Amino acid sequence: MLTIVSLIGVLGFNVSQTGTFQFTQTIRWWSNGLWTPSLMVFAMQMMLMLVLGHVLALSSGIRRLINVVVQFCIDSSRAAWVICTLTIIVGLFNWGLGLIFGAILAKRVAYHFTLENKPFNYPLLAAAGYSALMVWHGGLSGSALIKAAEPNAIHEMMKGIMEPQNLASLPAQIPITSTVFSARNLTVSLMVLLVLPLVLAYIGKKIPGKQVDTDTGTHSNTISSEPAIGAEHIDRSPMAGILVGGGIIAYCIYLLVRGGGSFFTPNNINLTLLGLCLFSHQRINSFLSAIEYAIRDASGILIQFPLYFGIMGLINESGLITAIAESFTAISNEFTYPLFTYISAGIVNIFVPSGGGQWVVQGPIILLSAYELNVPIEKAILALAYGDQITNMLQPFWALPLLGITRLSARDILPYTLIMFSVGFVIYLAGLALF
Repeated sequence: MLTIVSLIGVLGFNVSQTGTFQFTQTIRWWSNGLWTPSLMVFAMQMMLMLVLGHVLALSSGIRRLINVVVQFCIDSSRAAWVICTLTIIVGLFNWGLGLIFGAILAKRVAYHFTLENKPFNYPLLAAAGYSALMVWHGGLSGSALIKAAEPNAIHEMMKGIMEPQNLASLPAQIPITSTVFSARNLTVSLMVLLVLPLVLAYIGKKIPGKQVDTDTGTHSNTISSEPAIGAEHIDRSPMAGILVGGGIIAYCIYLLVRGGGSFFTPNNINLTLLGLCLFSHQRINSFLSAIEYAIRDASGILIQFPLYFGIMGLINESGLITAIAESFTAISNEFTYPLFTYISAGIVNIFVPSGGGQWVVQGPIILLSAYELNVPIEKAILALAYGDQITNMLQPFWALPLLGITRLSARDILPYTLIMFSVGFVIYLAGLALF
């Protein structure tokens, strides 16, 4: 539907600008955008970030951590606080890991309460396990933030959109020290971490829930009983994953020490996740089994990203992007523009639920408008990130893996995610207005 709307919008824009109906040219712009090489690399990076985060959540080490955490959950109120707090922390590291970690933790806590015949508010626990998607874009795996940190990323995105002399005045990249680790982002992330779990804990006291039955229902990595042949001995060796994964982790630590903030790019984050996955699964065949299980959740990204790239090709090549940016600058000033960007990004996320896809579609618009209004680029990017993540609490797309694990429906958790949305909306809006 977004593609059709974009096609109609571009055709109408062309008629208003040139007086001609350029259908064939418009389709060519769309088809050329679908397979943009640099953007296809970005799509693969985002797919791996989700899959490897999911694989890490399925490892025995994470499971042991979850089993320890479960013992501190004595009722719905305490459980909601624990699940939300830990899920936010994990989500700030990696969104795929945070999403699956929160879902598995909520499921294990529910199973723990079932065994003890205790009443509990299962939808509230699941909503708490979804909280990673409300903070992720301001964390280390935030698509816009880490993509903007890549060398020459800003110039590559705006090439052909801005005049060369204006493009030269833009920074070639925005390091994560100016976004993820900025005072603004650290403050609002800390506020969400402190306030949201308390709100959910309060709801858990007021609506403690009822006694229900649930099962473990999660992936289990089983080792084949068939005799190992040839290289299968390596696959099944508990030392193989530890040695390979440990070596990768050591190399990533070296890169981090040497490069500092410049280390945090999509490639380096995925390399770190790969090392952690191999190390935590120990056996390579256990790692591959988890990959096979987790990769299903990346199918949406695989097919959606090229369609977003087609939309970007349409609005870029037609000049519509410039017209949209100019309309924003006409009603904004240096103070109001980040707020308008925040709200518009939240609306766009309802229709473009992928943060990476939204950066591709909306990123050039906000960068051009920020340049015209002399708004700091890093603030505009954070405004997009906050708007994208906050309406995940209204958009159930990324909740699908969690709902599949917990066996709940979107309408079960929506009353609680609406409350989470309200709390987060105020915090992020205040962060953009006050800093």
